[in-house]
Amino acid sequence: MRPSAAEPYWNTNVARYPGILRSVPEGCGAALDVGCGDGLLARKLAGRAKHVTGIDKSSEMIACARESAVGTTQLTFIEGDFLTAELPETEYDFVCSVTTIHHMDFEAALVRMRELLRPGGTLVVVGLAREASVTEWAALIAAAPVVRITKVLRRARGPKGMPVAAPQMSYGEVRATARRLLPGVRYRRHVLRRYSLTWQKPAH
Repeated sequence: MRPSAAEPYWNTNVARYPGILRSVPEGCGAALDVGCGDGLLARKLAGRAKHVTGIDKSSEMIACARESAVGTTQLTFIEGDFLTAELPETEYDFVCSVTTIHHMDFEAALVRMRELLRPGGTLVVVGLAREASVTEWAALIAAAPVVRITKVLRRARGPKGMPVAAPQMSYGEVRATARRLLPGVRYRRHVLRRYSLTWQKPAH
């Protein structure tokens, strides 16, 4: 039996949700969650945006998201490939994606997210990358005890059936590509084995 999508849980993706929600612009009209999974983040975004669209390739995840959003008119969930799905360009005030972009062509996905934003809109991407340099490995080793302890204490888990994939790009490659495609982007590496990209599209 599939667990309810509305059942609360915590993991290293959910840990980034408060920061994502703080980035939603005031008066946000339309928001897009790329790789929405079971819809947990989309449901939280619904408290800050007039309408939220979630898109995911997994039929199981979308079914779970739709089940949890029954009766909520401001949420729409689309089953499909983000890179090819029909979505309105320059429509969204806020676009976000959590640990999904490494499942896609990174550059193509980032460009499409950029194009879907309205001028002045905000993009937040939380992702996974691999360690490739001595500095990156040192950061991983230093953070490992904190990550293990936090996961145990918070009883980290996620929805069953969530697709997984190993990241192919290194942190350095992610940072360099993002800076090329999103001038002025803010890149941060987080303790719980995630990086984030925060960018505001120029208003003109």
